[in-house]
Amino acid sequence: MSNDYFRFKQFTVYQGDCAMKVGTDGVLLGAWAALRSEGNAGTPKILDVGTGTGVIALMLAQRSPEAVIDAIEIDGQAVRQARENFERSPWKGRLNVYETSFQQFVPNVKYDVIVSNPPYFIDSLKNENISRMVARHTELLPYNDLIDGVLRLLDERGVFSAIFPYKEANLFVVEAALKGLYCVRRMDVKGVSSKPVKRVLLQMEKKKREPLVEELVIEEGGRHCYSKKYKALTEDFYL
Repeated sequence: MSNDYFRFKQFTVYQGDCAMKVGTDGVLLGAWAALRSEGNAGTPKILDVGTGTGVIALMLAQRSPEAVIDAIEIDGQAVRQARENFERSPWKGRLNVYETSFQQFVPNVKYDVIVSNPPYFIDSLKNENISRMVARHTELLPYNDLIDGVLRLLDERGVFSAIFPYKEANLFVVEAALKGLYCVRRMDVKGVSSKPVKRVLLQMEKKKREPLVEELVIEEGGRHCYSKKYKALTEDFYL
């Protein structure tokens, strides 16, 4: 693997011009996110908020052969990189990228699926790299704006999936519930079993029901010794 690209089984993500490189968070979300809610048939319309390199959109295109996927991104360099990655992929006819903020995005459709690996550092020091800072900090997409946008653009039976650090996930679940967006599925992710939960995958819907809670441990038995559950989740993508 070069730092300029990341090769998956069915596609390659070029990332030399993108501040945020392909990482475990995006791959976890792309592999785990629900492709439609229960009882919602037909061709899924998917929106990827803050697409970066486009890796999550590409994973969802691989997983859902019929889906039409829109991706939005505020950083111009990342938009160009995602567009290049989409054009080089086997699914270029079903992938679209738009340079816009989520707050200003006004499509003429409602989405069956919305996914996001959102900026998540709320109270931390700013990075000197402006593009990286924009990708990592919540000032340009506060959680309330993300929730409002999801409620505005999500079909009544649609699903929203995202990944957060542990503390931010719990805050997001509370804020979203107050506005009518409810956690129905959750996966707590640990790097190793002896460590605290590092990331949380959330699936949210407009209809409230008892959430399904799962746990994933990435490594078992040493460095790069991946658990059976992690390998099963990602085996369609990683070489």
